[in-house]
Amino acid sequence: MTLVIVSPVAGRVVPLSEVPDPVFAQAIVGPGVAVEPDDDATDAVAPISGTIAKLHPHASVIGSSDDRGVLAHLGIDTVQLEGQGFTLHAGDGDTVTAGQLLTTWSPADVRAGGRSAIVPVIAMQAEPDQVTILAQPGTHVAAGDPLMQWTDPQ
Repeated sequence: MTLVIVSPVAGRVVPLSEVPDPVFAQAIVGPGVAVEPDDDATDAVAPISGTIAKLHPHASVIGSSDDRGVLAHLGIDTVQLEGQGFTLHAGDGDTVTAGQLLTTWSPADVRAGGRSAIVPVIAMQAEPDQVTILAQPGTHVAAGDPLMQWTDPQ
């Protein structure tokens, strides 16, 4: 079964290896890709359809109907903001569709505060050969555009 993962934000696609955080850059949580959001990319949407396992102001984990989890992390070290500058539009346990608004935030404000606004999108616990990047690094995507696909070997 193939799961298409869409971009949670509008911006430029960046290889995961260029994310300024070793946990993401080394794919410790799982393989994926990142998006450097446009300054005005204030809407962060669900990367897949499923159930919100966890929604923090700065990050979301959504579980698909076949028990695969996708993490979208809004910026690096944004947990330190303790939710300031983020507005949630859903909550833990909610069922969402890919492209549905989850969070409003300001990448420009995150950058102005000295943090990276890059958004890693991770296929949690996937094997690297199960993930195919659909939007090549350097290309621009809109929120909701196909970013990668995760093929389950079952």
